[in-house]
Amino acid sequence: MKFDVAIIGSGLAGLSLALHLAQQKKVVIVSKGELLDGASNWAQGGIAAVLDSGDSHDQHISDTLIAGAGLCDEDATRFIVEHGREAIEWLIEQGVPFTRDDQAELGYHLTREGGHSQRRIIHAADATGHAVQVTLEQQIRSHPNITLLEYHCAIDVINSDKLDPQQPARCVGVYVQDIKHDRVITIAADQTVLATGGAGKVYLYTSNPDSATGDGIAMAWRAGCRVGNMEFIQFHPTCLYHPFAKSFLISEALRGEGALLKLPQAAGAAAGTRFMPAHDEREELAPRDIVARAIDFEMKKRGLDHVDLDISHQPREFLEEHFPTIMARCLEFGIDITRQPIPVVPAAHYTCGGVVTDMSGCTDLPGLYAIGETAYTGLHGANRLASNSLLECLVLGRAAAQHIEQQPKPPACTLPAWDESRVTNADEEVVISHNWDELRRFMWNYVSIVRTDKRLQRALHRIHLLKEEIDEYYAHFRITRDLLELRNLVEVASLIVNSALARKESRGLHYSLDYPDTLASTTPTILTPEK
Repeated sequence: MKFDVAIIGSGLAGLSLALHLAQQKKVVIVSKGELLDGASNWAQGGIAAVLDSGDSHDQHISDTLIAGAGLCDEDATRFIVEHGREAIEWLIEQGVPFTRDDQAELGYHLTREGGHSQRRIIHAADATGHAVQVTLEQQIRSHPNITLLEYHCAIDVINSDKLDPQQPARCVGVYVQDIKHDRVITIAADQTVLATGGAGKVYLYTSNPDSATGDGIAMAWRAGCRVGNMEFIQFHPTCLYHPFAKSFLISEALRGEGALLKLPQAAGAAAGTRFMPAHDEREELAPRDIVARAIDFEMKKRGLDHVDLDISHQPREFLEEHFPTIMARCLEFGIDITRQPIPVVPAAHYTCGGVVTDMSGCTDLPGLYAIGETAYTGLHGANRLASNSLLECLVLGRAAAQHIEQQPKPPACTLPAWDESRVTNADEEVVISHNWDELRRFMWNYVSIVRTDKRLQRALHRIHLLKEEIDEYYAHFRITRDLLELRNLVEVASLIVNSALARKESRGLHYSLDYPDTLASTTPTILTPEK
């Protein structure tokens, strides 16, 4: 199969890029599941952008830099913030049904979330990601220049110098597993874009969908690209705590509209007491890393399995208008948020680091781009400011499209088919499920919200053992989606732990009991693959 551009991933970054390119290029989108299975479709809160005259680019930049704890790239932050309004206007042109407010300047309701000094979050009730993705999906499926390969799992990108050592290194395509037909296809592409999202599934508890296995980060690393700031994994403070609720996030917008964090009944005499005022002067509107650590502290101090998030003081009509999805989902589990608090726990939510790129999405390997949560642009620093992620997807999606359109056509290259000599069926597939479970459990126990060097070293030792076992398995048996994802997860786990060991301080999302102070120097952690 031959295309001008191959896009791996079907979140907002990948879909917006495809629509920008499809007027001039033949594009293929490779999606591990159905088109809307990714994390973008789950996003509740909204998209941060300067849309009101009472706000300014400088205020949005300042809020981002403060949340990023000194590690944001200021030039990258300014570029993305200053292109925010045009990104939102493009979505409105596509027909995204943002929540209206006739009294507002732009005609749309703007909410406020933790870390923001102004109301600047444009949203579609409490299901913004779904509204955006459904709108773009309709155009993607009907566009004659876009080929959609659902239930296809990328294996690795193809380097020209691996095919012919005399050739300069360049990405010339990608090997992809057709999951339904159990075969591997070769896709040749002039340009390949990694838009596979983050790596939340490396942890036992996460708000991410099952597809968030760090595929793009691992593939780029194996292809020789640098990776940055992988120690900074954002844990969302409030995910629904219920034995039958899988990965349901309770939007930060609730706290933006007055929800309060309180101790639950299990706290005894302290039950119903607010605890955020004791941790930060911004209380419930402190940045996510501070709120997550505060919840983690209270749970461990008091032996709790959750805390409460209470918005029952707001009128039912207000909650029905602004949070219909959360209301409905909680009711499925017998929780009426108009009368009782929501039990919540922190969970792995966002990968602030990723593949090192410039402001056009270019990686270290010519012909290979990375955008969205897969990439490290410098915007998020040591902690992502709420609702900046979808903004980055949109702005960098358009920037990458503009760069790709300007590239000359590379020399033709004949790509070999996937080596089908590896046809042996695995005799112990239970090994994969056991390794998957072990990896996620020790990452949660040793490399989550609070860390120590001893815990990190324990995790690294186990990663080395698992990696040997997984590499041997990969080399001898027929590949499956579970095996490919496990292979990528263990690679990403190694990057997270090695990055965390390299940072001898506590900053933003990386909190170490061994190094509780924050250093004066502000240097990102950049890892380079061995040649």
